Amino acid sequence: MKQPILASRRASFAIITVIYLLAGVAGCLIFSGLKPAMPELWALLMADIAATIIVWAFGILFRNVSVYDPYWSVWPPVAYTAWAFYKGTFTLPVLLLLIATWYWGIRLTCNWAYTFRGMAHEDWRYTQYRKTLHPVAFHLTNFLGLNMMPTVLVFVAMLPGFGLYGSAAPARIWLWAGFSMCLAAATIQLVADTQIHRFRKAHPGQYCNMGLWRKGRHPNYFGEILMWWGVWVMYASQGAVDWRISGAIAMTALFLFVSIPMMERRQRQNKPGYDEYRKRTRMLI
Repeated sequence: MKQPILASRRASFAIITVIYLLAGVAGCLIFSGLKPAMPELWALLMADIAATIIVWAFGILFRNVSVYDPYWSVWPPVAYTAWAFYKGTFTLPVLLLLIATWYWGIRLTCNWAYTFRGMAHEDWRYTQYRKTLHPVAFHLTNFLGLNMMPTVLVFVAMLPGFGLYGSAAPARIWLWAGFSMCLAAATIQLVADTQIHRFRKAHPGQYCNMGLWRKGRHPNYFGEILMWWGVWVMYASQGAVDWRISGAIAMTALFLFVSIPMMERRQRQNKPGYDEYRKRTRMLI
């Protein structure tokens, strides 16, 4: 479905907004329907999955997997805020969580919006899958790997945050440490993305080796990893160190073993001198 209107960024933003509003409505309906029959967080997960299916379906309709891209940064602050109202809980830990996730989410969504070219453009990773995989394999990869897997992974990484809503423990220094980690993470991402956007304008076709990118090859990914460890530290500050750490571990593994290797293969193929830069620069920061 490649029509001229899809090349318009303004029209494309409107389309994305409508898609996400429909996904939100579907999620609310699913949560309301399932809440009496299962634990609340399970019902929320089902709502999250239902919303993802709506976004995925529109991605199929528009032949563009990138419809899902903003979901990563939109869902956490919206879900945490909705949960605060649902629970009627606005304790200090919850308020700090909301501040951190809205700062992170707005920044990341703005970065997506800045790089968004319109519905006619699909991220190079998805285009690569579409070209190299059998159609059946592509659609399975699209649904399970590119849409559903990130949804479930982010939800698991969010579980420590949900654990803050029922805590009656007093604020401890580790709560503020975790909050500071989240703020630092989003700020690192802001600086790193600003630097690389400016560099690409001035030096098209070259790898970025200025600012934070001189200290690490993927400072933006480092910020993303740090964000979820910060959420976990906030949760652990309430005296709970349990299986919920698996979310931060899984998020770290995703970037170390999937996202970074994929990006580096592309950089080594397309950016002259990247191998030398790779040898002298740390992976993260």
